[in-house]
Amino acid sequence: MNRFLVALAAGVFAVTAPTVWAANSQQDKMKACNAKAEGKKGDERKAFMSDCLSAKPAEAAKPESRMSICNKQTAGLKGDERSKAQSECMKKKS
Repeated sequence: MNRFLVALAAGVFAVTAPTVWAANSQQDKMKACNAKAEGKKGDERKAFMSDCLSAKPAEAAKPESRMSICNKQTAGLKGDERSKAQSECMKKKS
């Protein structure tokens, strides 16, 4: 009988644990949104909270490619001057 209760309790924990973690995540999001909404009232607050709670987490910023960096550095140059500067830039290591 005791083994059955232990197995049952373990099974219940295994099933409910992820939902508890998800709830904590949602609760954390709610706390953060409430803090950001301070001072807003009525429809403005309702709209803000809706947007805030439905927002997806920001993705980690991807490192900028070397080509992109060089294009920005040589933006005002033209012709051979740009080609040479672009070539030198691409040879550099991050």
